[in-house]
Parts: sequence; structure tokens; C-alpha cells
Amino acid sequence: MIDIKENQILKVKDGSVITPKGFKSAGVHAGLRYSKKDLGAIVCDVPANVAAVYTQSHFQAPPLKVTRESIAVENKLQAVVINSACANACTGEQGLLDAYEMRTESAAHFGLEDHLVAVASTGVIGELLQMDKIKAGIKQLEPTDTAEAAEDFQTAILTTDLVMKKACYQTTIDGKTITIGGAAKGSGMIHPNMATMLGFVTTDANIDSASLQTAMKAVTDVTFNQITVDGETSTNDMVLVMASGMAENNQLTSEHPEWETFTAALQSTFEDLAKQIAKDGEGATKLVEVNVTGALSDTDARIIAKKIVGSNLVKTAIYGSDANWGRIIGAIGHSAATVNPDKVDISIGTIQMLNGSQPVAFSEELAKEYLEGTDIVIHVDLHLGAGSGTAWGCDLTYDYVKINASYRT
Repeated sequence: MIDIKENQILKVKDGSVITPKGFKSAGVHAGLRYSKKDLGAIVCDVPANVAAVYTQSHFQAPPLKVTRESIAVENKLQAVVINSACANACTGEQGLLDAYEMRTESAAHFGLEDHLVAVASTGVIGELLQMDKIKAGIKQLEPTDTAEAAEDFQTAILTTDLVMKKACYQTTIDGKTITIGGAAKGSGMIHPNMATMLGFVTTDANIDSASLQTAMKAVTDVTFNQITVDGETSTNDMVLVMASGMAENNQLTSEHPEWETFTAALQSTFEDLAKQIAKDGEGATKLVEVNVTGALSDTDARIIAKKIVGSNLVKTAIYGSDANWGRIIGAIGHSAATVNPDKVDISIGTIQMLNGSQPVAFSEELAKEYLEGTDIVIHVDLHLGAGSGTAWGCDLTYDYVKINASYRT
């Protein structure tokens, strides 16, 4: 995990995916949903260097295949167009043709070559896109760099999300201000393996595609890949990063003296979005953070942290404000990481409950009071090494079942 120095990384309170130089966005109601905006776009003034990670599901949706093909031409994109309401997944040959047509129509509308356009879809699996509405909606997309345009885009990509997810951070490299902005959607089917949900991140940093991919993969492993809502992975998960280069810093590579400053700012953006997704889990009432220290390696620590935060028994105990540390022990016990069962410490908040795998007397009343809050932190020390890792998730509530029992209706 990157050691972020707060004085080097500044959070931009009202920043968004279009705060970096060279980016505009739009969002419209194309009629795919009853009334909400359901088609959005991000457009760059210049062909942007790009990096991407995708779901590892065997059933990758046609939009991912088309986007991969676009990026493969020269590792650049100038526009990405996204629809909600329909995932265009498991839709066969027609679904692939529709994804290509969505790209072609978008390229024509923005005056770009096809391979400079990416497409993404999210929503119900197994239904074909309503291409008449998609094509009419694309013609309505008029990207601008206003706060309203950013909000329109952020709204258009949502499905069961209750809130928009956005983040923006700045740092200085070569004396130039570098900005990174992002927008994401994700509430259910969140248990990534290499990527998660849909995430769109922009930056005006001057960085080549290969270096951007390296930075992105490193920070994805400790941010987006460390959240879970329900243990499910979707067919459409993807994260894209576009770099306009308009900040005019010297080109960033891993050899640049301020490389870690850039990756720290990228990590801040990813982590912010990841935590927002976890907090907005379907039916969730609490954000849960698990910090693991003393592991043999960072990888082991991340495995255990995610195992705990993903445990249905832990999640339901937290929903019920029940300080049942036995649920945490149970999750640790069947993880793939190395554990000495005689050395584990566990605390919930500041309240220690286990010391050297032996119970510690604590106030049930104070523990319940803490667990009735909205931000819960669990600490685990394995006392085996210097490895550390963090994962984020949420509680499991009755509303999660209600939402997913009637998802298509």
C-alpha cells in the first residue's frame, strides 16, 4: 500500500470527473428507465491515453468486448458512452451487434473514429438494448464542463444506487497541478476480482498508457479489489482511466522522481470511490472497515480483511449491533492466509475483545452503542509479521433481500 502524505494530496471538495483539464460530460433521459437519466458520456478534447481493468467473469458482456477492441488499436480513447437499465449481457450475436452500433452511432455524433470510443452498459442481464432509444439518446448528448453536466452523467450511470459516487484529488508534479477525478456506480453484485462495478476516472496528467496501466493495477488491488457488498461479481464490471496530458508535466513513468506522488493521488481517488460503493451497498445502513496488521504479507492481510468484511455472519451481527467477535474468528479461521490460532487480537472500534486469542472482558453496552453508529471499524492483529491490509463492506439487512427479490420488477 502506498504511503500517502496528506500535505501532498488535496481533496477537491466540489470536484468531479470533468475537473481535470480537457474533459466534458453529459447525461440524458433516453427512455430506458421511466423517468431517470439513463444515458451518459465523457468526452475528452484530445485522444487520451487509457488504462482499463475488467471483470474476470466467464460471461463478459458485449460492451466490454467492444471496448477492449477499441483500446487495443492504439491505447487511446476520446469518448465513453454508458447506458443504465440494461446490461446487454448474455444477449448473443445481437447483443454484440448492438454494442458495435452503439459505438458507431456515438463516434459519428462526436465526430470521432470508432476506435476512439468505448461503450459500457449496466442493468438487467439477458435483455437486448432498445436501440431506437439508444440512438435517439446519443443524439441528445451535448457534453459540457459544468457542474450540472457532471451531475447529469453521475446520475445517468446509476442502477439500484441510492447516491451518486464522485471523487476528485489534486497534487503537484514538476510544478504543475495534476488533477484526478472519478465517477462510479455500484451497489449490489460487488465482489470484484481485478475490477468492480463501473468506474470512470479522468486525469490531466501527462502519462503514457503502459505506465498508467501499471499505476492503475497497483492501486486497484488495494482499493476496488478490497470491497465487497454481497460476494457477487457482475458480467459488466470495468474501470477506465483516461489521461489527457493537458497538465503539461514531464511524462510520468515509474522512473519519474514524483511517480509515487501520482500513484498516491490515484489511490486516494480509487479508495474514495470504493468506500462510497461499499457504504451504498443495497439495503446497507453501515460502512464497515476491517484493518488487519501483523500478517506474514500484505497479500495475507488483504485476504483476511476481505474474508471478514464479506462474511454474512459478520455482516448480520453488525446490522444487529451485536458484538459477537466469534463471527470474526470464524471468518479468519477459514481464510486462505497463514494464521497462528494462539496469537490473534481483535478490537471493534477501540474496544478490545480478544488478546492473544483469549477473551477480554468488555462492556457489552458500550460495544452495542458503538455498533449502532454508521461507520464501523474492526481491527485484527495476527502477530506474525509486518503485513497489513484493509477491506471495506457493509452490513446485511432485510432490505437487501427485498431489493434483489424484486430487481426485475
